[in-house]
Amino acid sequence: MLPEKKWILDMTDGFRPTAVVGAAAELGLFDLIPDEGITVPELARKANASLRGIQVLADALAALEVLEKKGDRYFVPPKLRPVLSENSPETAIPMLRHRMSMMRGWSQLAWAAKAGFPAPKTSGIRGPDGDLQAFVLAMDVISREVADDVVRQLLPLQFKKMLDVGAGPGTWTFAFLRAIPEARAILFDLPHAVSLARQKAEQAGLADRVEFVVGDFYRDELPSGVDFVWVSAIAHQNSREQNRELFRKVYRALEPGGQIAIRDIVMDASRTSPVDGALFAINMLVNTPAGGTYTLDEYREDLMAAGFSEPHLRIRTENMNSVILAHRR
Repeated sequence: MLPEKKWILDMTDGFRPTAVVGAAAELGLFDLIPDEGITVPELARKANASLRGIQVLADALAALEVLEKKGDRYFVPPKLRPVLSENSPETAIPMLRHRMSMMRGWSQLAWAAKAGFPAPKTSGIRGPDGDLQAFVLAMDVISREVADDVVRQLLPLQFKKMLDVGAGPGTWTFAFLRAIPEARAILFDLPHAVSLARQKAEQAGLADRVEFVVGDFYRDELPSGVDFVWVSAIAHQNSREQNRELFRKVYRALEPGGQIAIRDIVMDASRTSPVDGALFAINMLVNTPAGGTYTLDEYREDLMAAGFSEPHLRIRTENMNSVILAHRR
């Protein structure tokens, strides 16, 4: 086989392990397996699933070394239990479920590329509410490992009250509040996210420093009277005109001299680097009407069109953790 042919075939084969582990996460199988292990009939009964389906899935998980198989019993390896238990602080389950939702969109990429907008997409086995919950919790899974470090790189920051736009579960709000003990925050998002963030704030012991505001940044004005606004992983889901409108709302919410910080992937002029950004643009093609990934020059133009001055790249990474800062005059 030509090396080039093998490279193409190997590169395009990665969907299979993702689907196997993701299906187990969607079915909640890992938390159904006790420490003493379980047989396939017992697991199928607990999961309310077919014997044939669970047998094939459990064997594939064992082949991938995600489960251990001893005789007719299956075990979650102790080193993987914290990652595969839904209620563990180290859980990856929400992101695994969200990736299954992403795969349903990505499987229709040819359709979306031809049409220029997403194909109709079905929900997963947990239903649309389950997909939504997985998305919100996945943002916590992906952010909590890096939030404190990114915030440290932004220091020193001087603000009294911040606004976290589209804050999700509040992961970034809490990181800023830990770094700046005298600061307070407004957490702004849709009802399901605010409800989850309120629970997370209580768990973190920070609820008394957070004001929870329900709203939709596409339709509503943003809470005002703040001197720092965090826009994290929001810009990529918008068109440039939508971003300009959002930045105008941020400008109106900020006190004079306040700052906006945008966390997102920042592309180079070729739009082929970073690789994560080029692939994430595909994710936006199959999941949003007009989203994409943008260059620093595009962010500068859009921020300045909204009235901001001195837009500059404060942190550059190859992933979602680049940060652009700009000031309200």
